[in-house]
Amino acid sequence: MKRSTRRILTTHTGSLPRPKQLLEMMTAKEAGEAVDRDILNSSIRDAVDAIVRKQAEAGVDIINDGEMSKPGYSNYIKDRMTGFGGESIGLGSGGTQLGDLQDFPEYAARLFPSVASVLKTPACTGPISYQDTDDLETDIANLKEASSRVKAEEVFMSAASPGVISLFLTDQHYGSHEAYLAALSDAMKTEYRAIHDAGFLLQVDCPDLAMGRHIQFNDLSVAQFRKKAALHVEALNHALAGIPAESVRIHLCWGNYEGPHHRDVPLKDIVDVVLKANVGAISFEGSNPRHEHEWRVWEGVKLGGKALIPGVLDSSCNFIEHPDLIAERIVRLARLVGRENVMAGSDCGFSTFAGFVVVEPGITWAKLASMAEGARRASRELWRKATRAAASRKPGKGTKTKSSRARARGRRHSR
Repeated sequence: MKRSTRRILTTHTGSLPRPKQLLEMMTAKEAGEAVDRDILNSSIRDAVDAIVRKQAEAGVDIINDGEMSKPGYSNYIKDRMTGFGGESIGLGSGGTQLGDLQDFPEYAARLFPSVASVLKTPACTGPISYQDTDDLETDIANLKEASSRVKAEEVFMSAASPGVISLFLTDQHYGSHEAYLAALSDAMKTEYRAIHDAGFLLQVDCPDLAMGRHIQFNDLSVAQFRKKAALHVEALNHALAGIPAESVRIHLCWGNYEGPHHRDVPLKDIVDVVLKANVGAISFEGSNPRHEHEWRVWEGVKLGGKALIPGVLDSSCNFIEHPDLIAERIVRLARLVGRENVMAGSDCGFSTFAGFVVVEPGITWAKLASMAEGARRASRELWRKATRAAASRKPGKGTKTKSSRARARGRRHSR
């Protein structure tokens, strides 16, 4: 995993706006309509090529495929595994499972009017196994080909965590959450290993460790939720066995939607649990109004060698963050944990589910370009100060060091 050793590196969370033609085909496919598979595959390949190029042009250092092939960052797995059928109860039901929106039902109806038609969330109704790797292999091939044509510091590919799959695709077969998680963990080893073996940085999306509190476990206390989160981290570590920690990063999220979020679990209450994941970096929301203040949490935390990827862009609003604000967000955290331990990212994806786009696509790219400029300004400040500090320790013109004075005395004595 690359670190910010010479300058602050930039990345993002994963999903990016899909082209209109591809989005229409994916929506039709999810609705059960007949779609020409060859045309769909060709559209995905072209979209990956374009999205990779646009990331590089925007100044993003660590890039991906924009999740062009996936109907959603979590529910895509239904098409790759056996054992899923029927319907689960999730966000597709108009956001009624979101704890914060239960307090504001009128706003929930306005926020999620059309997600149900795209967000298919079948339940687990039988034994899970990862049998069909065709889509995974195609994703890897598409990203390899596209990324070979641009200059990037690193390339990542995202995958769902066992816990977030259990959040969106509920269990109707295994009978216990522990057994369901174990089955998902075993199955996801196939995808994690394939991404790592392909030479990509693996990003595992783990909203379950935060968002799960006000959705899946809305009725639990924080102490009880911490136990569930710890169980999810154990399942994740099991699935990652054999993959070096420095080859993996995780994304922590409270939900990528413009909602009240007043029921979000505070970062301070889960940070120690999250740090037990065997990964090299943690991406987290760091710019939206509910969580921006939590950068201070890291002041008293030992990272254990992990890097931090704070969101310096809010992915749920159309404001284009000013580069100076982005630089400020980067610098204040870098001063706490060290500049080499910080990369700039986004709070979440810009199209987490096909058809659910809050930020206008053109504004998305303007945001990413602003992030790149903000990172450059932060780098100038962080590295300039380090250079000045080093220069202040060097002897100035006309100043003699101890060694030079000793040599001078030796010359005088020799005469």
